[in-house]
Amino acid sequence: MPPSDPSTAAYSNQLGVGSDNHAGAGNGGSADVTTKGAPTDLLQCDICIIGAGSGGLSVAAAAAAFGQNVVLIEKHKMGGDCLNYGCVPSKALIAASRRAHMIRTSAQFGVMARDLQIDSEAVSEHIKGVIAAIEPNDSIERFTGLGVRVITAAGHFTDKSTVSAGGYRIKARRFVVATGSSPLVPNIPGLSEVPYFTNETIFDNGTHIDHLLIIGGGPIGLELAQAYRRLGSKVTVLEAARAMAKDDPEMSKIVLDHLREEGIDIREKTSVEEVDTRFRNVTLTLKKGDSTEVIEGSHLLIATGRRPNVTDVGLETAGIKYSDKGIKVNRGLVTSNRRVYAIGDVIGGAQFTHMANYHAGIVIRKALFRLPAKTDASLIPWVTFTDPELAQVGLQEEDAAKKHGKVNVLRWPYHENDRAQAERATVGHVKVVTDKSGRILGASIVGEQAGELIQMWALAISQKMNIKAMTGWISPYPTLSEINKRAAYKFYSKAPSSPLIRKAIGFLAKFG
Repeated sequence: MPPSDPSTAAYSNQLGVGSDNHAGAGNGGSADVTTKGAPTDLLQCDICIIGAGSGGLSVAAAAAAFGQNVVLIEKHKMGGDCLNYGCVPSKALIAASRRAHMIRTSAQFGVMARDLQIDSEAVSEHIKGVIAAIEPNDSIERFTGLGVRVITAAGHFTDKSTVSAGGYRIKARRFVVATGSSPLVPNIPGLSEVPYFTNETIFDNGTHIDHLLIIGGGPIGLELAQAYRRLGSKVTVLEAARAMAKDDPEMSKIVLDHLREEGIDIREKTSVEEVDTRFRNVTLTLKKGDSTEVIEGSHLLIATGRRPNVTDVGLETAGIKYSDKGIKVNRGLVTSNRRVYAIGDVIGGAQFTHMANYHAGIVIRKALFRLPAKTDASLIPWVTFTDPELAQVGLQEEDAAKKHGKVNVLRWPYHENDRAQAERATVGHVKVVTDKSGRILGASIVGEQAGELIQMWALAISQKMNIKAMTGWISPYPTLSEINKRAAYKFYSKAPSSPLIRKAIGFLAKFG
């Protein structure tokens, strides 16, 4: 971890935030069950997993349930990034900020709220409470109870068929590398001398942030930007390219416009040339085109993506090919060492918890049942949990057109949905792409509960459904899910005006 990361005592002294020592192993209070052996102790098992994040835990639980002898190695916190620094704390923070926003905007419902107060320390305790509530599901005690041998130490390959961890030598029929990823910190002059947050440290902050500067306009940066803005902070986001660059531009524009309306300063195509400090604040020298500018804020968040954890695992010794983009695997998630699978963030690509769990299922099918399971990236949905949410699955319009030629694009707006009107949640729309025959190729939703509504389209794509299937179910009224059905009906919108269909109806009418 860089010395300037705010987990250090220096940052705590300067800006008054809590520290988080990432040295050592354990799961936040379970060090008394650490497994240690003598250097010559040998463990033999069916499956050895390095990394107890979402993917590793899923493989361990499933394999143990089927009676396999499983060794699970974790050098730091059980639950990995998702539980401790990612999905769980970020959504807990977003939930708190959403409540604040609802109070501020309740007048449109005839409900008047006054004297809104934000207790930053209490928000921090809320986040920690959510983590604590989920933590037992990922704990050493639970997995030990499932029959998994847990070793809380760093693990690394010593040859192609042996891993060393906690004084043990572990030999297994199959190994799974699930070491996850870490924050990617860009090489910006002065950054190493300035305190900053990453997603691994910002959730420990229990003080009010006056002006948060965020480098990175992807999902992490924008989710946290909106959350802190709603909790009373001034927020500036700097993005060297296009914000939300991996998303459908038509849909992401709606999100970005809404964030700007809430007062977030989002600067695209703006690079950070230098970082410095001034009177306990952070200063950034910006460049856009030929012009430069210096801005100042109270805190800095680095949200420029994540890098796969491929170092210190002994991959070279094991004959496993990798690069700084991750471990190289085939579609069956097998590495260049046929004994070893790699799953989740460590193989690069889309870095989602549900992706890691999907990978875990493939490994179980292959390693235990010898089934020919392969990954299919088109099945993976992804959600940016801003407000409005942006959810997508399958091909975006541009990619679908390149692959399939002429495509149909179906849209339906939230403001035409009665439940959306009742909730005053009318921003956004559904966008569905099909081929000429109506096979569903992709879907995007921007708006209220988009992350929930996208799941119907994810199911449809996984089952290779035709758009007709999306018109054959009965949606309870009034619900947001009706938007999906109305979008599907757009495929047949030209049917009533078709001369051929009208002629057929007229012909049938003659029979009474």
